Amino acid sequence: MARILDSIDSPEQLRTLSIPQMEQLAGEIRNEIIEKVSVRGGHLAPNLGVVELTMALHYIFNTPDDLLVWDIGHQAYVHKLLTGRRERFHTIRQFGGLSGYLRREESPYDVFGASHASTSISAALGLAAARDLQGKEQKVIAVIGDGALTGGMALEALNNAGSLKKNLVIVLNDNEKSISDNVGALSHHLSQVRRVQTSPSYQRLREMAKGSIERLPVVGDRAREAAGRAETSFKQFMLHSKSGVIFEELGIKFFGPFDGHDIPLMLDVFENVKKIEGPVIVQVVTKKGKGWHVAEGDSTKWHGPGAYDYTTGTIKKNPNDPPTYTEVFANTLVGIAEKDTSVVGVTAAMEEGTGLKKLHQRFPERYFDVGIAEQHAVTFAGGMAVSGLCPVVAIYSTFMQRAFDQVVHDICVQDLHVVFAMDRAGIVGEDGQTQHGVFDIAFMRMLPNMKVMAPKDEEELRHMLYTAIYMDGPVSLRYPRGKALGVPLSQDLHALEVGKAELLSPSTLEEAQRMDCAILAYGSTVAQAQLAAAELAEEGHRVAVVNARWAKPLDEEMIISLAQGTRHLVTIEDHALMGGFGSAVLELLEREGMRDIDVRRIGLPDTFVEHGAPTILKELYGLSSAHLKEVIRDMLASQQHTLA
Repeated sequence: MARILDSIDSPEQLRTLSIPQMEQLAGEIRNEIIEKVSVRGGHLAPNLGVVELTMALHYIFNTPDDLLVWDIGHQAYVHKLLTGRRERFHTIRQFGGLSGYLRREESPYDVFGASHASTSISAALGLAAARDLQGKEQKVIAVIGDGALTGGMALEALNNAGSLKKNLVIVLNDNEKSISDNVGALSHHLSQVRRVQTSPSYQRLREMAKGSIERLPVVGDRAREAAGRAETSFKQFMLHSKSGVIFEELGIKFFGPFDGHDIPLMLDVFENVKKIEGPVIVQVVTKKGKGWHVAEGDSTKWHGPGAYDYTTGTIKKNPNDPPTYTEVFANTLVGIAEKDTSVVGVTAAMEEGTGLKKLHQRFPERYFDVGIAEQHAVTFAGGMAVSGLCPVVAIYSTFMQRAFDQVVHDICVQDLHVVFAMDRAGIVGEDGQTQHGVFDIAFMRMLPNMKVMAPKDEEELRHMLYTAIYMDGPVSLRYPRGKALGVPLSQDLHALEVGKAELLSPSTLEEAQRMDCAILAYGSTVAQAQLAAAELAEEGHRVAVVNARWAKPLDEEMIISLAQGTRHLVTIEDHALMGGFGSAVLELLEREGMRDIDVRRIGLPDTFVEHGAPTILKELYGLSSAHLKEVIRDMLASQQHTLA
């Protein structure tokens, strides 16, 4: 029997289907996602939860003429399957294939690029304002999760939407989850709404109101509108004594909650809602992982799994693999916290991703999840630092960008001792442009009072975290995603000397000064530097290798000594070249008047890095030992040519 999915090349075909056919299609879409994502991993549970919702939106609204704006991109797979990308879906998140997120250049249906949370209402409101100025008639719909609604930007947009009164439909996809469980007062309010409106007493009142209206000799929109008013009045009555109708007090009409997996209901709701004037919120209750019991049972684990066996529901993992950097960070932090009660952990809705779940389990009173609110997380940590605590703020490098102003004004200006532990630094792989953590060295090292460091391996990460906790002022500590190198871990921790690099080879600085050139490697690139130097030695090239450790303060004495001796330096970093570690070295040499030193910098060019396997991307952008060797050979050949 042919799949209905194979006949869907755009929402136009979707709109010709009957309800039974749409329900069959929903099952086919789930099977397609489960099977294709299993090969290389991806965002699974969020997409399984929005199948019927996505179908209903594309069925009722005339996309792409009507503008559908998604928040983040975790739920974009169904959207892609329905909008002409079905045949390429097997390439999702692969280099050269479909993005796992929304990208405007990929499809006219991707109205606004989406990745970081809490942006859809702002973007949709801007589209609605532009529509009215241009005299157009299209509908604008924003989809946002209840987790993303904890972000300050979403609340700012709601406040503005209530005052502008633009025609705008906001679909609140309520699954009680972001990646981890949702937290905060607003999440609690939505839970109250959900409980009250699904209670037997409320349902009986609602059905009485609707039933009485439906018996009147009036049909069509007016009857439905009257029923809606009656239902809203009961909703207000039932909720007023508990928490009030927050959204309606902001000037935004509120409807729901509705079962987001009931296709006929979704079609009816959106058909009616699109006729309402002004901003509207529709609360739709869905279940992450819907349709696959494995993902339903643990939607956090299956939010974004790696490769898995979809026949058994087992995530593929080699038991002999070394721990991840995240695991090493988490274990080290708990070990330090066991001896020091001043250490606390702060995260922004990433309990599992950052590893702080272990701290939460061990010391729940010293663990703080502030929701998707990185700005608040940083200033909140500043308040604790003023009171003498040592907050470790664990936020991915790419998400730390959202809190830059708070890092500047609330932490660095006051020289507060806050440790910023930035996971997923550097190239992170398949999630793509907005997820790579390749700007943090630049925006952190430019700030007065900030110290900036990165470890060469997991053992050094442990000592760097200890160093960061027991030094003064703000500290930035970056480390990569994924498996560590598998080096032995010591039992005791010790502080590293601030601003002191590690000469890895040769054994003394005097010997290093007599080498042909020196590699200054920062963070995760040290391993490539050591490999390149060893292979170049077999060719007769003598290359010193330095584990820089610090981008700020630099080990100025070592760098200047090597520059004076070798006259040839190569820097390498898993970061954008502009403003990064290599730039810091150039600034030092310029300040010292050493403009005749041959310096070659290896890092990421002035572009947004595409999605793909990290090994492919690092080779493409020159962060490999092979490319490093080519650069050094070219440098030394140029030297010989000059001497000749």
